[in-house]
Amino acid sequence: MGKRKQVRVGPPPTTAEEFGDALFAAVPGDADWLEPDYTLPPALASAADPVAGQLIARACRGGWLPEDLHQAARRRLDEFAGSYLLDTLSAYAGQFTTVHPDWLAQLDAAGGVRWWNETEPHLPQWAAKHILTPSEAVAAVISAFGLLKTLPPVTVVLPAPGTPLPRPAGHPVDDKKLSRVRALLAKAESSSFPEEAEALSAKAQELMTRHALDRALVEAATGAPDRPAARRIWLDTPYTDAKSLLVHVVAKANRCQAIFDARWDFVTVVGDDLDAVELLTTSLLVQATRAMIADPAGRSRDFRKSFLVSYATRIGERLEQTAEATIASVPDLLPVLASREAEVAAAFTELFPEVVSKSVTVRSHEGWGAGREAADRARLGE
Repeated sequence: MGKRKQVRVGPPPTTAEEFGDALFAAVPGDADWLEPDYTLPPALASAADPVAGQLIARACRGGWLPEDLHQAARRRLDEFAGSYLLDTLSAYAGQFTTVHPDWLAQLDAAGGVRWWNETEPHLPQWAAKHILTPSEAVAAVISAFGLLKTLPPVTVVLPAPGTPLPRPAGHPVDDKKLSRVRALLAKAESSSFPEEAEALSAKAQELMTRHALDRALVEAATGAPDRPAARRIWLDTPYTDAKSLLVHVVAKANRCQAIFDARWDFVTVVGDDLDAVELLTTSLLVQATRAMIADPAGRSRDFRKSFLVSYATRIGERLEQTAEATIASVPDLLPVLASREAEVAAAFTELFPEVVSKSVTVRSHEGWGAGREAADRARLGE
């Protein structure tokens, strides 16, 4: 993006160029010219669109996906600024004929749609839709731009709109098996019995492992394995470092690798069968949080963080036991699986050449014991 001229924030801008520069330069909550009675002449309103387009293009080329931007906006913006950012993203995507289907699916899941009359400036139509005064609308736009300007480049896991698409995966996810995994996890989340919930989760892990074995058989026969994929999984606060450990153990049990970005509270997982990995991760996070809240022994932050770390550690041991037992039934595939794990490791290193290992501190022995007991109550696979 070209360097824009910086202007002094003070008197209201009077030309489209001044308005665009003022939007780009203003800091959220610190635009002196936005008095309550501020009016936005139509001749100026159109200047917001190219600034929005430049900032959203920079974010997308920097690796940010619709789900990432939606999650970042949910955490850092109010509903109006988040809505404007989503419209900006929809407008950006509409410029291209080549857009990865998973990128479009994320935009659709976030609710992105081009609803406005594209022959007219977007900003006044958006303000009218949300019943905002010009001053309120422009303040929301400045907040959205402020977030976009702070986004650092992240690892590219899907190509940005307008860039060439990779070769389609030759071995797509088996929707029937994924539906069975989803059904088991839904039952686990709704169960009020920890033993039943854990057994259902273990069964889901077994199905995931069997699907991976079927995939390995096909790839061994064709000699054309797919390139390992990558996906970001966002975590809700608090205790995101402890929750990231649960994502890590699920990834490891499924021959994937994961890395946590503490700046934005997401984990990037690299490997195969990422749909199933994300399903199991999400379900176990729900179950772990429910078990933590239900424990009457402690309510402190240290107790709950230690509980989650211990829970993740023990669940990881049990998931790996389930996966290893399933794999042991087909020893002939061990060389194929080992080769695939090496390919996943190579892809992870390519995406993240510099990884810093950090430990999660446990400060509550009571929380650690309670978390392990909650995980140990399960009779996995029995």
